[in-house]
Amino acid sequence: MWEFWGRHKRKVYVTLGVLGSGYFLYKLYDAHRRKLFDLERELADQRRSEELIKSQVKSHFENIQRIADSTTLPHVMRCLSSQIEEELDLTHLTERLMKGKDLPNSLTAAEKLELWDRLKILSFTRMGLSLWATTLLSLYIRVQVNILGRHLYIDTARGIGSSGQFDEVDLIDRNDQRRFLASADYLTTFGLPTLISSFEAANSEVLKRKQLKDFFNTTVLHDTIIQILNTFMSTASPHQWLGFFMPEDSKQNNVDVSSSTGSTDLSNASKFEQLMLETQAVLSSAEFGNIVNISLKAAVDVLMEDIRVLCGEANLTSGMPLAKLLPRIAHMDQILLEEPNRNRYIQVIQDIQDVEIFFTLLYASSPPS
Repeated sequence: MWEFWGRHKRKVYVTLGVLGSGYFLYKLYDAHRRKLFDLERELADQRRSEELIKSQVKSHFENIQRIADSTTLPHVMRCLSSQIEEELDLTHLTERLMKGKDLPNSLTAAEKLELWDRLKILSFTRMGLSLWATTLLSLYIRVQVNILGRHLYIDTARGIGSSGQFDEVDLIDRNDQRRFLASADYLTTFGLPTLISSFEAANSEVLKRKQLKDFFNTTVLHDTIIQILNTFMSTASPHQWLGFFMPEDSKQNNVDVSSSTGSTDLSNASKFEQLMLETQAVLSSAEFGNIVNISLKAAVDVLMEDIRVLCGEANLTSGMPLAKLLPRIAHMDQILLEEPNRNRYIQVIQDIQDVEIFFTLLYASSPPS
């Protein structure tokens, strides 16, 4: 036995070493394999959770978008159309002018001139205000939907991450959602009288140099409309037009603003206040101002196409007296304020690439904390 051990001792040690090393390597491999399996399972669970979040948020977001497109925007557009028709009614002016035409002695030359001048200003005011309001309302409501959708995504992700169940997620209260979307009514409920007054002043400033006998062709009309819009936007202080869409926050004092960084602390604000303050921040940004300018220019281009159709391509290209153009101008608000599903202006604005990029970045950005 000892003789056998003496002869094969080295081989036994080598064999045991190999077996021990093999066992050790197997244990390492098995531990590594288990870690990989656990990691893959964890990643699979994470992917399922992310897919659940995306699916649930997509469904909820689409529901909000559907409400905005089918209820909020159409309602606001109908109210806006009705109020513009009422506040900027031209019937009394046209009736007096027609009476003066039938009974020449019923109006003096000065009275006729005053009526025509008033008709000129109000006709352009109806058209320009309708164009501006349609553009801004469609952008404003889209800002609301994207901010609301972003909050829903973040709240859902946090909720599922902590509870693992979508039903247990504390989403934005539905009353707050409705209240937030309903704030788009502010323009037609409170802001419109001041907006009309401001737009009328801009039109008076630009049109005071335009006579009824002046010939307007495509270029002159396009430049006049752009000049009216620029005058309106420049007469107020920066972002003052926000007052037409949003009230001053009655609880602004409850929200802390850092004087050194200008950042807003929303920790003490309610969810509704957070949504409104974020909307105000977006609408006040230089990026949104750029989107407004791009959208207005695109809307003006569509407006010119529609006016050319109404007047006849050849007539507007060669030019026509302003007095003959006014009836077409006065009725453009009916086209501009059509229902959203038939409104070419809203569709054109939504299809602008820069607008798409802006709202994609807005939805993906993090809200202020």
